[in-house]
Amino acid sequence: MNKNQITTLTKQNQKDLDDFLNVKNPDFWTTHPEGKWTAGQHVIHLVQSNKPLLRALKLPSFVLKWRFGDCNRDPRSYDAVVQRYKEKLSSVGQGVLSPFSAKMPDSPASDAQKWRKELEKLTDQINSTTTKLNDKNMDQLLLPHPLMGKMTLREILMWNAYHTEHHLQILKEKY
Repeated sequence: MNKNQITTLTKQNQKDLDDFLNVKNPDFWTTHPEGKWTAGQHVIHLVQSNKPLLRALKLPSFVLKWRFGDCNRDPRSYDAVVQRYKEKLSSVGQGVLSPFSAKMPDSPASDAQKWRKELEKLTDQINSTTTKLNDKNMDQLLLPHPLMGKMTLREILMWNAYHTEHHLQILKEKY
């Protein structure tokens, strides 16, 4: 996927999540199956995972290279990234996998707009930063993912686009 395809998909998945939440009753924000996150906590989790990604994307490339190294393999396609993520998720079992969401706050329905606006803002900032990235760096520079290990910038951006879709599907299927 090129930068435009990644940003288009990221924006579309964000819009799909917003459209889904817009038609729900405000009480949906605090809805959850037994032992699972509330619908709102899914959105908070997306905010929590987008913040460090945006911070990393804004770092100078030499810092990323120094800290995480260069990629020594062929880049993965979007489908390969999604498949690998699904495999990793299925192999680790239940529970919170992200260190960014280990202590998930409760969120009343009155905070829904705040969290949704923050997610939209982060998505826009990530997309804006993505369009400025050098294509070579996108396939060479690495970032760590808590579940998937080191990924190229392009791969982690494709994963980020899918991550929103993944949580939307959970909300549609289980809530």
